Amino acid sequence: MSSVNDFLDQRTLAVVGVSRSEKKFSRRLYRTLKKRGYNVFAVNPNMDSIDGEICYENLQSLPQKADGAVIVVPPDQTNKVVRDAVEAGVKHIWIQQGAESKEAIDYCTENQINVIHDQCVLMFAEPSFPHSFHRCVLKVFGKLPK
Repeated sequence: MSSVNDFLDQRTLAVVGVSRSEKKFSRRLYRTLKKRGYNVFAVNPNMDSIDGEICYENLQSLPQKADGAVIVVPPDQTNKVVRDAVEAGVKHIWIQQGAESKEAIDYCTENQINVIHDQCVLMFAEPSFPHSFHRCVLKVFGKLPK
């Protein structure tokens, strides 16, 4: 789990793909990370603001470099976002479940980026029930990331 811990040690994160909809997971993820003390930037080229804060067009337009990025976009967009992240100097990338792209994962690996995928970031970022229970089940079955 050192790759997960390395990601979570980053205190400035970007959530790429934050939704306009209050009901979408990406919106809850953004708010939850902020509540848990992370400095979080929202990234979505189709929105100007979210919860009264600026929503940025891309990772290069952030007012400061993000140490990590959580990607919550459709898989056909993930490769472009990962390349943008590497270009912006992001060294830790979490590709949220449902956003995975083999090409993007391979690109991260080839560029020595700490990449986590096939897992929900909320299971590890100081989880609360039901995420903590889900994490325990994965541990029992040996499915936690390394």
